[in-house]
Amino acid sequence: MQNKTLAAVLSHGMRPLELKSTGSISLTDGAFWSRWLGMSNFSGKSVTVNSALQIGTVMACVRLISEVLSTLPFGLFYKDAKGAQIPATDHQLYYLLHTQPNATMTAAVFWQVLLLSLLLHGNSYVEKRMSAGVITSLEFLRPEFVTRRRLKSGAILWRYNDPLTGETRTIPENRMWHVPAFTIDGETGLSPVAYGANVFGAAMAADEASAETFTNGMKASGLVTMDVVLKPDQRADIRKHVKQVSDSGGVMVLEKGSEFQQMRMNPQDAELLSTRIFNIEEMCRWFRVDPALIGHGGKDSNWGTGLEEKMIWLVTLTLRPWAVRLEQGIRKDLLTPAERQRYSAEVALEGLLRGDSAARAAFYSVMTQNGIMTRDDCRQKENLPALGGNAAVLTVQSNMLPIDKLGEGGGAGTTAKNALLAWLDNGEKDQK
Repeated sequence: MQNKTLAAVLSHGMRPLELKSTGSISLTDGAFWSRWLGMSNFSGKSVTVNSALQIGTVMACVRLISEVLSTLPFGLFYKDAKGAQIPATDHQLYYLLHTQPNATMTAAVFWQVLLLSLLLHGNSYVEKRMSAGVITSLEFLRPEFVTRRRLKSGAILWRYNDPLTGETRTIPENRMWHVPAFTIDGETGLSPVAYGANVFGAAMAADEASAETFTNGMKASGLVTMDVVLKPDQRADIRKHVKQVSDSGGVMVLEKGSEFQQMRMNPQDAELLSTRIFNIEEMCRWFRVDPALIGHGGKDSNWGTGLEEKMIWLVTLTLRPWAVRLEQGIRKDLLTPAERQRYSAEVALEGLLRGDSAARAAFYSVMTQNGIMTRDDCRQKENLPALGGNAAVLTVQSNMLPIDKLGEGGGAGTTAKNALLAWLDNGEKDQK
């Protein structure tokens, strides 16, 4: 690389360690220059992952999705003889997915960075460390340092430019867990930052224009008008007086014929404000997040049933697609062909009810009254000890029975029959 090119790279904030890890760089290396100089866009701003994260809307959207999903329980289950899903706590992968995937990350941190890679880079990469054919740890790889090449045999050769050591190493295909985000070829995910560079660049340009407009008093607060022509020194005295009153407070004193008019927002500033609001909504579309969920108020209802519907939207249209993508990726790349027939991974989306006691109570009530869950099942989810006995028995509400079944088998049916006969008997007496 020529010295001028090296100086240009360093002027864009590239650290020597990262320069070492990239190896040989040519002027035709489009991926490298796009990464460091920013994705091309109409605004001319440099749009990278780091610069996109400096936009409040982008940061809020990716934090909402990644932090909410990463705090939900990731579990591994197996089917028993009756087809019931039982937590596979004795499987090594259960501990990695649910508690601690590697020596440096907890499960919440691991899933958060993995989801962040999907949301910003469009791909996530995890190296499977194995011993005697068993996965012992899951090591997160920074996606910007991963490259792939398909060989003539059809196999994929993975290379990782490790930013910690500065060395490039090859990772066998069976040791790589790759999850693509939205993809058009089924292999490589599309980066929202790259494809949405026009939207993010426009937002950055609008923020810069807004800052330039309102920084250091560049926008005049009002006008002082007079019915005479002033000399330059007189204008300077008036400006000095107005600035002094504006900075320290007090009463403004002007000479004969002077008037002060407060300036209102001009059309250009109003258009700038409207542009910034539109950019927020446009960026939310890229991440499929309702603006109200990141603190952007609108005309629609953000309270009561309106907010409840937005939360349903978040779970069904935003979180669930990512959860299913991860669940199927685990089954495909972390389980052996034999284990796939019995084991499956699942993200417990009902964990979102943890902060809503009323919703949890209603959920448990419906599940127990319809014979879907036992009382002990509910107690287990609330981290309470099982009671056994009748608490482990499935029960159903039997108040509603077919009319031709009343009186059969005693119990509630007999009670319902007696109540119906008494009501009919009272009706006949009233008619007499």
